[in-house]
Amino acid sequence: MREIVILIPDLDKEQNVEIDVRINGRKRTMQYRVELLDWEGNDVPPKEKVQVLRHKINAYDKNWELVEIGPPTEKNISLMFRKRPDMGSQNSEVEET
Repeated sequence: MREIVILIPDLDKEQNVEIDVRINGRKRTMQYRVELLDWEGNDVPPKEKVQVLRHKINAYDKNWELVEIGPPTEKNISLMFRKRPDMGSQNSEVEET
């Protein structure tokens, strides 16, 4: 799938974003979720941060796919997930006339 970059305002912890787009006349709702993963203290070694990050990603709801890992800070790192398309759902794609 090709990507379109849309700048959105800064979000708080655990925010959901829905974006409606039209592709060849068909309306699709794209759902994104932004989460902040807090480190367990300021003195966490980089290797442990990687393990915490890997565990969070692997344990995440399989209906969502990771699309972006933000830049890490001393306290946290942001993760953006996109809801996987539901092939049986008619709500995710609606043809407009």
